[in-house]
Amino acid sequence: MTGRARVSENIAERVLKSASELGVDLNRWNKSKLIAFLLCNRAVLHPFHSHILLGAEASSAEHGWNMLFLTLRYPPNQNWRDIHIPRILERRDLASGFIIAGTSSQNLLDLLKHERVPLAVLGNNVLGEWRPEEHDVVWFDDTQGAVEETSYLLSLGHRDIWYVGNTKLPWYRRRYEGYCRAMQAAGLKPLLSEVDSEKDEETGFLATKSLFSRGKPVTAIFAGGDPAAEGVFKALRDCGVRIPEDVSVAGFNDIEAGSMHPALTSVRVFTEQIGRHLSRMLLNRIEDPGLARQYITIPTQLIKRESCQPLPVVTETSPEGTIQRTGNSDRP
Repeated sequence: MTGRARVSENIAERVLKSASELGVDLNRWNKSKLIAFLLCNRAVLHPFHSHILLGAEASSAEHGWNMLFLTLRYPPNQNWRDIHIPRILERRDLASGFIIAGTSSQNLLDLLKHERVPLAVLGNNVLGEWRPEEHDVVWFDDTQGAVEETSYLLSLGHRDIWYVGNTKLPWYRRRYEGYCRAMQAAGLKPLLSEVDSEKDEETGFLATKSLFSRGKPVTAIFAGGDPAAEGVFKALRDCGVRIPEDVSVAGFNDIEAGSMHPALTSVRVFTEQIGRHLSRMLLNRIEDPGLARQYITIPTQLIKRESCQPLPVVTETSPEGTIQRTGNSDRP
């Protein structure tokens, strides 16, 4: 009843089934009213996940539950049996369930399933192949957000739009897929400059520097995250390129985009709503372990700011007459 005893999975399932049939509330033996927010493989003060934590804590408090914050670092390819987890993860009499945020992978989910720990997962940030159908999952629609942002850049007349990021990471990859969808719908070839780094600002800086060192034509850059966009800003300024007069820049997440200079066009992710839904899903699961799998996809919103502007109209005169086209006469 408390989760402290080491019993076989078969016995545990029989107890839970019998309790459900008899109408016995096993949660009444758990007096802690405590759930945990588990931040995996990310910095403690990561801005994006800090906002998710705020939403999760607020929702939990509204329902009379307290929240414990934990961090965990582990290799994504390690066997789940070899992951060393805090003892509290094994004690349902201490923490009744876990919100899994940060950068997680299937091996941790396998371990928590083995421990029969109720959990809710931020789906966008799970590395590699995994089985979302086995868990309660909150997604945010970053793919559609990337489609909308790319379409906006196209509407401003841009065609040489480069995507900057590290597509080995799932959030960059999903946004790249949305970018590709919009570019291909416009009859254009997707353009990718990426760096294999987990440091976002470094990714944006090096990928942008590489573009200009190779002399690639570029009028707009879609950075797969706002921290990467900060690296793009630094690289463009190093190269003497003005934003947005020479190159327009757009980011993703909209955590600190409004404080950048110029203010960054970005896709807003409703992080506190993500946290609230993760908390509600987990509390629903604790209340009813036999509940059908829960999942939700939260929309995103394009926020237009000063870092993007339309391409100027260039007038060209030839023997055939005057031609107007969008472009930048100062850049290739």
